[in-house]
Amino acid sequence: MAFFGRSSAAEGAASVEFERTDAEWRQRLSPEAYKVLRGHGTERAGTSPLNLEKRPGVFHCAGCDLPLFDAATKFESGTGWPSFYRPLDNAIGTREDRSFFMVRTEVHCRRCGGHLGHVFDDGPPPTGLRYCMNGVALAFRPTAGA
Repeated sequence: MAFFGRSSAAEGAASVEFERTDAEWRQRLSPEAYKVLRGHGTERAGTSPLNLEKRPGVFHCAGCDLPLFDAATKFESGTGWPSFYRPLDNAIGTREDRSFFMVRTEVHCRRCGGHLGHVFDDGPPPTGLRYCMNGVALAFRPTAGA
C-alpha cells in the first residue's frame, strides 16, 4: 500500500527473511515502534534516549534484533535523532522515498523490512553520509563491561 508514494514496510524490500502478520507486529512492538517500523512514521526530534547513548555497543533493529550500527560510527548530528556514518555490513537496505512531495533515500532493516529512517549525504568523514535513524526503531546492546 502506498502513502504519498511510499510503500508499506515490507513492500519493496528485496528479500524479507523475518515476516510477521500485522497482528503479530502489533503485539511484538510498542505503538510508537509499530508506527515507525511498520507504518513509516517518524518520532518527534529529541525524544529518543538513544540520541544521548555514548557507550560502546551495537544498535539493533527493534523489530527483529538484527545488528545494524556499531556505536563507534554514531555521531552528534544536531538533528535530534541518532545518527551514524556507516551501517554494519549486510544490515540495511535502501529505496527511493517520494513521500511528502520530496525525494529522499529511505533506510530499512535488511531482514524484516522495517523502516528505520533516511540517509543523507551531509555526514562526516570517512563516508560523508548521515544515517538519520528513529530511536524507537532501534534497540541498543552495550558491549560487555561497558
